[in-house]
Amino acid sequence: MFDPTKIVPSDVVTKAAKDALERRGVSIEAIAKIVYEMQAPYNDGLEIAHCTESVESVLKKREVQHALLVGIELDELAEKGLMSEPLRQIVTSDEGLFGVDETIALGAVFTYGSIAVTTFGHLDKNKIGVINDLDTKKGIGVHTFLDDLVASVAACASSRIAHRTRDLEEQGATFRNLPPEETAPETDIDGAEF
Repeated sequence: MFDPTKIVPSDVVTKAAKDALERRGVSIEAIAKIVYEMQAPYNDGLEIAHCTESVESVLKKREVQHALLVGIELDELAEKGLMSEPLRQIVTSDEGLFGVDETIALGAVFTYGSIAVTTFGHLDKNKIGVINDLDTKKGIGVHTFLDDLVASVAACASSRIAHRTRDLEEQGATFRNLPPEETAPETDIDGAEF
């Protein structure tokens, strides 16, 4: 039964998601570098600071936070041997036919539209930056869910940049004209909160 007195405040969930990433060795800067690599060729004046702001904004979304918390917890449970068999072995080995990791990550990606979905597919296949580091650390921790979740966050942040690019083009501007704190597509829209 729903109990409104037990709602977890947004700032608590945001901090927990960021702490979980940090605990697993993934920095916001590492994700921002992926976003920059994906978006810089298409965006005059794009700086890593724009990408960092976009990642920070994505990490404020509950869908993303929940996916991170669930996936990282599952990786950690498998790592500690606290999952039942055969699931523990399936997760630990990142078995090829196991697609639950991508499914959880993709669920969060849908929040940011088709550009995020196609970018996630690209990142899942090509394993750029820290995603590759997580995917290839076989035997040094379990990152079955984490590599896909990082790809999800990077894809969402890239989508935000792409949408902002369109807004800027319509104004005859580029990222050169935009302070990083105004990267959100919602910036300067009356009534928008982000």
